[in-house]
Amino acid sequence: MMKKEEIEEWFKSLQENICKAIEKTDGQGKFEEDLWKREGGGGGRTRVLRNGAIIEKGGVNFSAVHGETPERILQALKLSKSNFFATGVSIVMHPQSPMVPIIHMNVRYFEMDNGKYWFGGGIDLTPHYIDKVDAQYFHQQLKAVCDKHHPDYYSKFKKWADDYFFIKHRNETRGIGGIFFDHLVESEKINKEECFAFVQDVGRLFAPIYTHLMAKNNTLPFGEEEKKWQFLRRGRYAEFNLVWDKGTKFGLDTNGRTESILMSLPPQANWEYNFVPQPNSKEAKTLELLKKGINWIQEVEG
Repeated sequence: MMKKEEIEEWFKSLQENICKAIEKTDGQGKFEEDLWKREGGGGGRTRVLRNGAIIEKGGVNFSAVHGETPERILQALKLSKSNFFATGVSIVMHPQSPMVPIIHMNVRYFEMDNGKYWFGGGIDLTPHYIDKVDAQYFHQQLKAVCDKHHPDYYSKFKKWADDYFFIKHRNETRGIGGIFFDHLVESEKINKEECFAFVQDVGRLFAPIYTHLMAKNNTLPFGEEEKKWQFLRRGRYAEFNLVWDKGTKFGLDTNGRTESILMSLPPQANWEYNFVPQPNSKEAKTLELLKKGINWIQEVEG
């Protein structure tokens, strides 16, 4: 049976590999490392890149924490008192250019000393301006990885992402979705090693996908209007993370490190009262596509 220490070490190596790939493609920015310890047990390795040539603020966080499971989490999961162990990598990239999308990924493992365990994770893309070719590419890559492990994974996890990355109070999706999964556990059809293999393949997908999008879009022209729109979309991003994101809530509920938990927030964001884009503008067309259920693999042909 695979041990939690093996999973923890792999997540550490994933963080290392992703940081190297982002630095190489950015060409200027370097990740600063911040080691921290959690009072209740465990700690982490936060890495943040600021003011790069392409990335304005990006974080690649690793953590491995343990201790007594907070009561509110036990209640939410309907579990009896038990200690927990949680490890994973969480990533958010906020680019300088509004033509480069925001990206998020999280892969994680949770274990309790009563024998329960599960894997979870997801990866989603939040363009400031939706490029259908990029959206198709992104979802094709995700589908290929999902299909490698199970024919139902992509459709199931894509819908889960559409539902999860939804800003309910705005009635719009955060971006073009991706995949999201949680409580992936051993069953009659899949063992723990196979669960972890899927999580590993999702993790490995991040660097080639995002470095491609960085290189493809960072030289596209933009002006003041596009920057204003970028800051408004960053505001939406912040709203989701602070109001709806379960990872943020879990981190705060387990007395995690606040700076690392809120690393996902953009360096600058704006809120304009009752902003309505001009009809048929690039901004309006993007808003029209921020909805659930779009088949992005086919949409580019429409």
